[in-house]
Amino acid sequence: MKADTTSALNAETLAELRPEQQLGKTALLLAAVCVAAWFSNMINGAPLIQALPGMVLLYAMVMLGLVIGRLVPFYLPSVAWVSLVSIAMTLPSFPGSAWVVEQLSHVNFLAVVTPVLAYAGLALTGREFTMFRQTGWKLVIVSLLVFTGTFVASAFIAHLIL
Repeated sequence: MKADTTSALNAETLAELRPEQQLGKTALLLAAVCVAAWFSNMINGAPLIQALPGMVLLYAMVMLGLVIGRLVPFYLPSVAWVSLVSIAMTLPSFPGSAWVVEQLSHVNFLAVVTPVLAYAGLALTGREFTMFRQTGWKLVIVSLLVFTGTFVASAFIAHLIL
């Protein structure tokens, strides 16, 4: 019985930590990431002012997806809501989608992903390290095989197509 109570408390705590449940903190953190990505975009060769509307649109799409995720009566991961909002706003039938796509075209998405991936790498918690230690050396072997297989298959397909 105690294990059920503990797991229920952990589930509640984890639910409270989801980004859509902490919109204020998430908005600030996302703004910082967007600024870093904006400057990263400039370093990659895009004019700073030209990429600003696209970065603001990306910020707005993510925040709208998080707000929807908080308001709907059923759970769907935040990334799904953000993806649905982004897809809907860029569909040709969406009013103003041509402008949205034009503004987003000035944002180099590789430059945007770089600070996000850097943060993801730095954001490992003790929980992840504990899980890694529990899985042991088998996880390392499987990961290396998956990464190698994915790389070799991608290279092979690219070589055939290009």
